[in-house]
Amino acid sequence: MWARTLISRRMSRRGVSAVQRTRAIAHHMMSTSANTSEQPPVIFESLLSTRVYKLNRPKKLNALDMSMLELLRPKIEEWSKSPLCGVIWGSGEGRAFCAGGDVAGVVADASAAETRPRAVEFFRKEFELDYILGAVDKPYVAIMDGITMGGGVGLSVLASFRVATENTKFAMPETKIGYCPDVGASFFMSRLDGELGTYLALTGETISGRAVFEHGIATHYIPAKRIPMLLESISSLEDPKFTQINKVIEDNVSEPETPGTFTSDFVGAKRIAIDYAFAHDKVEDIYTALGELKSDSDISISKWASDTIAALDMRSPTSLKIALRAIRAGKSMSLFQALQMEYQIAAAYCNGASTDFKTGVTAVLVEKTKERPQWNPATLEEVTDEILDKFFNPESVYLQNLPEFSVPEHLKSAPIRPSRFALPTELDIKDMVIGEHQASGDTGLTLDELVSNFENLYDHKTGVREKVMDTVARKCQVVDNADGNKVWLKWNYSS
Repeated sequence: MWARTLISRRMSRRGVSAVQRTRAIAHHMMSTSANTSEQPPVIFESLLSTRVYKLNRPKKLNALDMSMLELLRPKIEEWSKSPLCGVIWGSGEGRAFCAGGDVAGVVADASAAETRPRAVEFFRKEFELDYILGAVDKPYVAIMDGITMGGGVGLSVLASFRVATENTKFAMPETKIGYCPDVGASFFMSRLDGELGTYLALTGETISGRAVFEHGIATHYIPAKRIPMLLESISSLEDPKFTQINKVIEDNVSEPETPGTFTSDFVGAKRIAIDYAFAHDKVEDIYTALGELKSDSDISISKWASDTIAALDMRSPTSLKIALRAIRAGKSMSLFQALQMEYQIAAAYCNGASTDFKTGVTAVLVEKTKERPQWNPATLEEVTDEILDKFFNPESVYLQNLPEFSVPEHLKSAPIRPSRFALPTELDIKDMVIGEHQASGDTGLTLDELVSNFENLYDHKTGVREKVMDTVARKCQVVDNADGNKVWLKWNYSS
């Protein structure tokens, strides 16, 4: 491989480009109709300084099982230390990046005492891999093309570069199956703007396409047909740096069909409603707020509130309370602490702290029923603090003698900055408006000045204008200039 790399680098730029383009396109566009039964569940490839893994269980939507985790971790650790590896690239074969973990197998293992340790081990290995991918100090490009849910979110959402396409379908649907959002959800979803992450974690709602980028879950949005060219361009970088890769991806993005507005449905009045209803620290209070919104004069909001209540009614009451508690705790935790907490929650489920995980997987994934599963307890009121302590209290009998959650020591203190190349957050915009941003001036800002400031800071990144406009419309008011002209922006805390 070393000799092959030296020879490749001596080729002319034209020759290298042709070879790379052919290999990249062939690699990426490999027909899913090909016989993959004899191929490994993860395919690894080297394209000059880029190291590629491709999840290769298309018939299972690339659902993660133990064998895939055991293939991925040593390879990722090897690449993270190799001077020949400049970029890590992750993708999936077929119509999914990764639809999640193979939870049916995990539940089956957890159902018997002799195989239960294997179920706990699955979660430990999965979460450790998620941490390593989030902490690796080399550029990591995750291609979220297609279904990206559950375990697939864990492999991608902490990457330095997260590329969504028109095919992306993002969700953390664990409460639907009597489980709790994991793979770092308590870290990254608690840091999404407002209460959007809380809403997504509790309802399991899906966000698709460009909206995944607009809400900061992905860092970029490009058409799926450009992915092979993107792989070629990144692989051709001789000494790839984060800023170089960001520019290469930006060169491949597509503009929104309607400039100046978001495509997401979670904007405007609906986004205000989400932030209002899901700001509470008790699930019962969230229900109360949604009940108030059912009477809203805006028909779209009243319908949304009714639909959301109906969706929550289908979820496991225990899962809802665990998810909310984890999201609130994770907001002040490091990634390592959040994953460690989620590992304990997963272990408690496996060790019998609740029967809802098995009930949900059987009803939703095996029997595929549309009816509400037989959750136990069946109501929110019955889910007591004593039940929740089974998952969160270190003294819980369901959390004893767990294998240690461990990652390479040199990565434990690694900076985790998943929003570095994403659109500015609402907190960034707020800080600029109130004068606390490092790029703020000494005077107030007009809307045009605010937009200009962020476009310059983000090197005119596609979507910045739309993000600023959407935030200002909900969170700011225009105040008087003392001469009758209302031009200055003021942050509206009461919103």
